[in-house]
Amino acid sequence: MRISTRNIYENATTQLNTLQSNMARTQNQLATNKRMLTAADDPIASARALEVTQSKSLNEQYATNRSNANSSLSLVEGALNNSGDLLMDVQTLVVQAGNGTLSKADRNMIATEIEARMDDLMGVANTSDGAGGYLFSGYRGTTIPFVQTDTGAAYQGDQGQRKLQVGSSRSIAISDSGSAIFENNRTGNGSYQTVMVDGNQGGAVGLSGSVSDASKLTGHNYKLEFKVAGTPAVTTYTVTDSSGTPAGPLPTDEPYVSGKQISFDGTSFSISGEPAHGDKFEVKPSQKESIFTTMTSLVKALRDSGDDTNGRATLSNKLITASESLKSSLDNVLTVRASVGSRMKELDYLDSSGADLGVQYEATLSKLQDLDIVKAISEYATQQTTLEAAQKSFKTMSSLSLFNYIG
Repeated sequence: MRISTRNIYENATTQLNTLQSNMARTQNQLATNKRMLTAADDPIASARALEVTQSKSLNEQYATNRSNANSSLSLVEGALNNSGDLLMDVQTLVVQAGNGTLSKADRNMIATEIEARMDDLMGVANTSDGAGGYLFSGYRGTTIPFVQTDTGAAYQGDQGQRKLQVGSSRSIAISDSGSAIFENNRTGNGSYQTVMVDGNQGGAVGLSGSVSDASKLTGHNYKLEFKVAGTPAVTTYTVTDSSGTPAGPLPTDEPYVSGKQISFDGTSFSISGEPAHGDKFEVKPSQKESIFTTMTSLVKALRDSGDDTNGRATLSNKLITASESLKSSLDNVLTVRASVGSRMKELDYLDSSGADLGVQYEATLSKLQDLDIVKAISEYATQQTTLEAAQKSFKTMSSLSLFNYIG
C-alpha cells in the first residue's frame, strides 16, 4: 500500500490536534477545578448537579428570608416590650390614685400622667416597620393602625398576619394585628365582671372575684340590688338575671355582710363598704375592650372624682374596673410577646438545619463536579509527554526523503 506524503501530513495533523485538544481540556479542568466542563462530559451527573444547585439556591433564599423575618420579629418584640413597660407604669399610677389621702389636684396630675402614657402607647402601636409601613396594621401595611378618638382609639388595620416563607414547608408570621394586641382585652376576670351602676349613692365597692364553677356559668346578665329597711336598719340584697328570675341558689332579700363572698351560677365575688338603699351592681359576661378605651375612661374617672363618700366609692369601683382591664391587657401583650419569642426561636432552629442542609448540598456538588487534582495532573503530564513524542516523531518522519539518498 502506498502512503502519500499528503496522507502522512494529514494524519499527523489530526493526531496532533487531538492530543492538543485533550491537553487543553485537561488544562481547563485544572484551571476551573471542575470535572465537567460541558453537560456532554457526564450527562447524568450534570442533570443531578443542576437539581442540587437549584435546591441550594432555594435554601440560600430561605436563609435570606429567615434573616428578614428575624429582623421584623425583633421590631415587634421591642414594641411589645415597650408596651408592657408602659402598662406596668399605668398600673402603678392606678394603685397610687387609690390613695384616699390624695386631693382632687393630685388625682388630676395622675390623670395627666396617664394621658402621657396613653400617647406613648399610641406611638408604640403605630410603630413603623422601617420600610414605609407599620408593624401592627395587618395586611394593610401602609395604613396607620390607630387614630385617637374621644373614647380611645379607632383601629384602621385588619386582622391579617403577614407571613414569609422560611423553609420548604414552613411559612412564619412576621407581624401581629394591632387589634389582637391592643383591643383583645377581656374585662373583669376574663369570664365575667362586677361593675357599679351609675347613680349609686352609697359607699359600696365591688370586686369581680373568680369563677367558682365554670360548668355552671350561664352567660347571663345579672343585677344585684340593695335594700335598706327597718329599725335598726338592715341591709339585704337580691340578685336577678336578665329575665327577672332570682339567681339560684340565692333567696331574695339575702342579708348583706361587707366583704363576704356572694356565689351563684358559677360566679364568686365580693362587695365591701356600706351601700345605700337602691344601689345596684351588674354582674355580666366579660367583653373585649381596647386598652385605649380603658385608659380614656380611667382619665375621665380621675378628673370627675369627688371627695365625699359616694365620690370616693365611685372612683374606687372605676379604678378596680380599670385595674382588671389593665391586667388583662398586660397578660395579652405578654402572651403575644411569648408567641413572637417562640417564632424567633423556631427561626434559630431553621437556620441551624438550613446551614446543615447547605453543607450537604456543597458536599454533593463537590462529588459531582469537583476534579481529582492528583489524577488530573498526572493525566496532564502524560498528555504532555505524548504530545511531545508525537511532535518529535512527526518531525523525524517528515524529514525523511528518498532524495536524501540519491547522489
